[in-house]
Amino acid sequence: MKSLRNFSIPFTGLKLGKHQFEYIINDAFFNEFEYSLVKKANLNCQVELERQETMIILNFQITGTIDANCDRCLAQYPQQVDIHEQQVAKFSEEEIGEDEEIIVLTKNDHEINIAGLIYEYINVALPFITVCDNEGKTSFCDKEMLDSLNKLSANTEQNEQADPRWDALKKIK
Repeated sequence: MKSLRNFSIPFTGLKLGKHQFEYIINDAFFNEFEYSLVKKANLNCQVELERQETMIILNFQITGTIDANCDRCLAQYPQQVDIHEQQVAKFSEEEIGEDEEIIVLTKNDHEINIAGLIYEYINVALPFITVCDNEGKTSFCDKEMLDSLNKLSANTEQNEQADPRWDALKKIK
């Protein structure tokens, strides 16, 4: 957790206006999260913090590559990411409802830790199905693995058609 302390921004001494922060997101960052889907990455995170009288607006821009596994051939490939997100933190003593996406900062808070936000933005930006091939444009997929999978799927269909027990069961109706 020591490496995540670098992601705390002390806002009490900041003047009103915009302030820039830059972070490098790599393997050490994701090792801090026990069940992280991402294990290896090379990302650059730029954070623009706009301090106002009653709130802080955080604008995130995260770019770079994440090592992902192809769901088709299981090969590892670099997945490009370009993330733009915004988070609002409001100075208040009242609790805001859970359904609103606003961070509440009390008078006792003097810094804001953005590690959890960065982690969440990166994981949400990952595609649900990761495929290293763009359907014929650039061939990243492992040809041997795809051939083996096609061979196995073809054999499965032939075995199903050749089995006479299924024909006998269909006649029972």
